[in-house]
Amino acid sequence: MPDPVILSISSQVAYGHVGNAAIVPALNALGFEVLAVPTVLLAHHPGHGPPAGRALEPAETTALVAGLDGVGALKPAVGVLSGYLGHPGTADTVVDAVRRVRAANPGAIYLCDPVLGDAGRVYVRDGVEAAMRDRLLPLADAITPNHFELERLAGAAVATLDQAIAAARALIARGPKLVVVTSLRRGDPEHHAVETLAVTAEAAWLAATPRIEPVPQGSGDLLAGLLLGHLAHGAAPPNALARAVSAVAVVLAASQGQKEMRLVAHLAQLRSPPPLSVRRVG
Repeated sequence: MPDPVILSISSQVAYGHVGNAAIVPALNALGFEVLAVPTVLLAHHPGHGPPAGRALEPAETTALVAGLDGVGALKPAVGVLSGYLGHPGTADTVVDAVRRVRAANPGAIYLCDPVLGDAGRVYVRDGVEAAMRDRLLPLADAITPNHFELERLAGAAVATLDQAIAAARALIARGPKLVVVTSLRRGDPEHHAVETLAVTAEAAWLAATPRIEPVPQGSGDLLAGLLLGHLAHGAAPPNALARAVSAVAVVLAASQGQKEMRLVAHLAQLRSPPPLSVRRVG
């Protein structure tokens, strides 16, 4: 049997580990071939300063997906991941890609990482947020917003665990079956922990790992890739959450003080991370 395939539509940098440069090694480590379609091509992420490169036009990304389909490369796909969009119209590429993959494999999982911003700041082009909310969220099986993105998509402030679960379930009512909230902030947290919350219509689970600052960029992309990989392998949400969060924590601990994640040196831990307990909270 050929290796399972996942289509990833996200940013691409020549230097560092954000977007597809984090997603591809994560999914490779879990045994997946990855078809990586770039939404932007940059020398590096903007955290290093203004990067050389450009956003691909939606017609270009759509043509790449159609080209993959034309040679049968999408037929073995068991999942689709979308991340940073360079243009609002790139959402059309994602919709087209998900429909093509599901036509060949109705059970394929679509995970939307709704990259909009963080820490109170939106950093995507005008129109991308609406495209994420109106086009991609209803189509997704799972989404992985950070705290800021959860508030933007749900249209509600989140300051407590109960409010986070309620906001996640408001999104579930619009399509996704699973919402995983990264970097959860609430009024009663353990001050030394970073919390990740997974919510379905029936249950919720919380994972906590030691807080590490500063954190190199790309950890959200890494978690999204790992989470989709475990879900595509058949893991239940709490198990997928535990394995993905544990692996990200290992990489971030090894990357403390670095400008980029030390990802390649820790591929083995992506496959077999240390055990991590998750707590059922709702």
